[in-house]
Amino acid sequence: MTDKIRYQQGIMEKDPRNMTDQELIAWQKQCAENARTYLFSINQPLVYIREDGHTVAEYKDGNVMVVR
Repeated sequence: MTDKIRYQQGIMEKDPRNMTDQELIAWQKQCAENARTYLFSINQPLVYIREDGHTVAEYKDGNVMVVR
């Protein structure tokens, strides 16, 4: 068995430093959705801090558990 490491490198269509405010907001939302989709695909929760200051874990089945 070989221990080759495979990786891919993507190229963004536009540098975030050169994006308009609307493009930047859309890009940030897409990044967040991609992270959510990836975590759920490997059966991991999405952990984040809500606006009320609580840390929560959101699961694929829709359950949200307050961590602290």
